[in-house]
Amino acid sequence: MGKNVVEFRGIDNLVYAEVLTDSVDGITFGPVKPLVPVAELSKTTSSDSATKYYDNQPMINVKSTGPDEVTVTCAVLDLETLAELTGQDFDKELQMIMDGENTSKEFAIGYRTKDTGGQYRYIWRLKGNFSTPDEASATEDDGTDSKNQELKYTGVSTIHKFLKDGKSRKSINVQQNDKVDLTSWFTTVQTPDTVKVKASAPASL
Repeated sequence: MGKNVVEFRGIDNLVYAEVLTDSVDGITFGPVKPLVPVAELSKTTSSDSATKYYDNQPMINVKSTGPDEVTVTCAVLDLETLAELTGQDFDKELQMIMDGENTSKEFAIGYRTKDTGGQYRYIWRLKGNFSTPDEASATEDDGTDSKNQELKYTGVSTIHKFLKDGKSRKSINVQQNDKVDLTSWFTTVQTPDTVKVKASAPASL
């Protein structure tokens, strides 16, 4: 019997948190904040492989995986959030962004996607940075055309290796199910070590 056929049909709850530290001793994050209403998100990962020959035979297949390139089509960011994500200076009193030599910051991003069967998939990308988004504007006319914004996020692996399996990770994905506790998914950054099974319900007397 074949598996159910589903497609992605929905995305929401895009949030972010600054990566404060990432070392062999651990990884820490700042508070989780809502990012921006999102219309579409796509992810590509570059990969390569090469076969090595010995004694005229293919003996070893060497594989490598590059960073995750994430493109977020979204509503236009407010200037303060844009400055934070791209490391630019921001004057809160004047609500003025001052572009120049940017400070490099890294962030985790979380969100969930929904499939055509109504099930959610919960995602955290644990470490990456944003590039300054392209912008386009057009004159108003009698139509309903408007311009959104595209954020580019490059996700890389953590330095820290998690206790779960002793490996560094770029992201985690959890399919909605009855066993995993997803109640705090969007309140703190989730890692391989923090995703928990739901506590058992107390036995009735």
